[in-house]
Amino acid sequence: MHCCVSGLWSLCCLLLTLPPITRASQDCIPRKSIPYQNGNIKVFREEGYTNYTTMLLREDQGLLLLGAREAIYALDLDDISRRKSSVYWKVPEEKRKECTHKGRLEETECRNYIRTLHKQLGDDVYVCGTNAFSPTCDVLKYEGGQLKLEGKLEEGKGKCPFDPFQRYSSVMVDGDLYSATSINFLGSEPVVLRSSHTSLRTEFKSSWLNEPNFIYMDVVQESEDNAEGDDDKVYLFFSESAVEYDFYSKLLVSRVARVCKGDQGGQRTLQKKWTSFLKARVDCSVLEPSLPFVVQDVFLLRAPKWKDSVFYGVFTPQSGSSAVSAVCAFSVQAISEVFSKGKYKTPITVETSHVKWVMYSGEVPVPRPGACINNAARKLNMQRSLDLPDNTLQFVRDRPLMNEAVTALGGQPQLVKGGAQLTRIAVDRVRALDSQLYDVMFIGTENGCLLKAVNYDGEMFIVEELQLFNPPEPVKTLRLSAAKGQLYAGSESSAVQVPVSECGRYKSCVDCLLARDPYCGWDRLASRCALVSSGDLLAHTSLIQSVRHGNASQCTNSMRVQQPQNYTLVPGNNIKLVCHPGSNLAQVHWQFNGHHLPGPSSTSNPGSKYYFYSEGLLVFNVSAADVGEYTCRSLERANGQQYALTEAVYRLQLGVVRNPRGRGAGEGTNSTQTPQPSVPNPKTSPVDRNLVPSLPAPRTEERALVALQVAVGLLAALLVALLVWNLYRGHIPLPGRGAGVAKPRGVEGSRLQGAMVDNSTHRQVPFQAKVLPEEKSQVDGSSCQPLVDNYRSLTNGEPTPSPCVPLDGFKYIDDESEI
Repeated sequence: MHCCVSGLWSLCCLLLTLPPITRASQDCIPRKSIPYQNGNIKVFREEGYTNYTTMLLREDQGLLLLGAREAIYALDLDDISRRKSSVYWKVPEEKRKECTHKGRLEETECRNYIRTLHKQLGDDVYVCGTNAFSPTCDVLKYEGGQLKLEGKLEEGKGKCPFDPFQRYSSVMVDGDLYSATSINFLGSEPVVLRSSHTSLRTEFKSSWLNEPNFIYMDVVQESEDNAEGDDDKVYLFFSESAVEYDFYSKLLVSRVARVCKGDQGGQRTLQKKWTSFLKARVDCSVLEPSLPFVVQDVFLLRAPKWKDSVFYGVFTPQSGSSAVSAVCAFSVQAISEVFSKGKYKTPITVETSHVKWVMYSGEVPVPRPGACINNAARKLNMQRSLDLPDNTLQFVRDRPLMNEAVTALGGQPQLVKGGAQLTRIAVDRVRALDSQLYDVMFIGTENGCLLKAVNYDGEMFIVEELQLFNPPEPVKTLRLSAAKGQLYAGSESSAVQVPVSECGRYKSCVDCLLARDPYCGWDRLASRCALVSSGDLLAHTSLIQSVRHGNASQCTNSMRVQQPQNYTLVPGNNIKLVCHPGSNLAQVHWQFNGHHLPGPSSTSNPGSKYYFYSEGLLVFNVSAADVGEYTCRSLERANGQQYALTEAVYRLQLGVVRNPRGRGAGEGTNSTQTPQPSVPNPKTSPVDRNLVPSLPAPRTEERALVALQVAVGLLAALLVALLVWNLYRGHIPLPGRGAGVAKPRGVEGSRLQGAMVDNSTHRQVPFQAKVLPEEKSQVDGSSCQPLVDNYRSLTNGEPTPSPCVPLDGFKYIDDESEI
């Protein structure tokens, strides 16, 4: 009880100290949506093999090494659909039986999932697999165009996870493998391990690692040009259950930890354990009240100077209270300063049993606990971690957690996106024509899409969204080859390759510049959108670009000339005019003979002649008055200006309906004849004939009369059935049985009757267009509140939460001020 009250009090104190919240744009819409068939996607898969989630880029050999379940492939880096070699690593039958006897599933868990692929010193590759919950490692060679496993099997415990579906991370540094995984069969003993001649690991203490989920690990060469003589660092990102917060349930927080490459452990204290293991909280605060977002993937964008390097991370909510994901960036220098200059947290005992973590305000030993051996330590005649005094080692053993959190660059996320959650990220640094560097983020999603986004001075902008997998499935691996200009993504069923940019998608100067793609510029001489080579910007004298502002006023001719498409209409039919704007950010406007047609808001009028939807325009019950020219224009606003593009032009001409005897419409045509759907004129229109025949049938008096007769018949049948049911249930007394008839039981019976009467009432709609599922809520304005009201009428009247109303979340708790 004390824990809950303390947690709520900490929450209140935190919320009172928060700055005013400005809501970030969660509806960051991609400017273009590219379907799978238009994505220029190269695919690799092999029948019978799955889990293509481990990748190693070998740009020196022109290879992509791809690890799957019981298979390793060497694919052409330029076209991964071309397999150069493969090797298969299956689990022996006795090993599979042993795995199943331990309670694991034979067809899924008791297989060998390749989880580790790292280049060793030389050309060899170190490979590890789960091997039916018995992790094993080997050496992989590529010689003479063939892959080969050396057969030098060694135990992989601590190097590779037992569970094939457990997150883990590893990195190879100067021939030593650093790994973060679980070291036992049950997955209950997490460890950060260095496998070398001086192997080190973390302590089995909750203050070091508390139910962690390991995400990413990499090395930063901080020893280069370091005035303090510091060591290189290996950084680890993970999430874990927080020990420093009082909360009524487990609260997940994101962490970054680091160890020194030259760490050799302690002499007496922390023998064969890290003396430099420190960790700090990582904050990616989305601008709305919520629990802390949890890190899902990280990418290190390296710079020529290590202090300029940046970690980019994908963060998702840990509860159902939020439907957004975020991308935050963290400076390597800022992280380093938290560890080298920040204060520590320390545990204290409250009320004899409750342990609370607060900021340590006492004296800090010298040398600084958790620091690498640097010039200051060498002046004290300490050349190795083995020389560190026990008081320094005991301090860092009991207090590995830093008090300060690492905050995001700019104090806010680089991107906030609603909809499908983000899963993986890769970042490329591109020099545009304005000689500025821009970080282009490539982000995978759980529904199999790839987002290409840039943050321009705090403005979140998604250049495009590309569907990578068909059918959709989560992106589980994402790798970038900046040298090749290619992206590689892996999922459960396949691996795919796409270029970082397809400038040919932009068909006009306005479209090219409004895309704000750092890779692309409009070539005024060639009249096309071309790739910008960052190697020699001076050579692109004919290219224009405006990535920061999207200023397309440089284009001399912003209007695209469209040739009219001729159609023959038949009176009484319905006509569909297709229009697909080239940008999701553009608004569509229709004109008829130069006059603006009323917008989509007019569709609420049942008698409206026009119906606007995402595919274009429907014109109902056409007549001679509808003959003329229809123009579809897209209007897109950028940099305070509005740019118009003509997307489609249709010219409708009056046609004649022939009766069965061959006479014209004006030659005694039967008034009850149903006109045929309007179709394009084959002599004048080059458009696909399938454009119009799929239209709904025209509304005629005969069909209306038949529909009315059918409706009356159905209503009569329904009333008879309702009467029989009420007589059977005793709700209506039979003649002579008024005293013995059972009555509805109280309020429940009356509500049930009310529900039946409401449900038996129908409205006949004269016409209803087919609308895509995602457009239904926009067209009919439906919401979840009416569903709740109807459900209440069938229950006891108790309030019922709506399934589509998000719950309010809470900010994370920082309870330092409480003590």
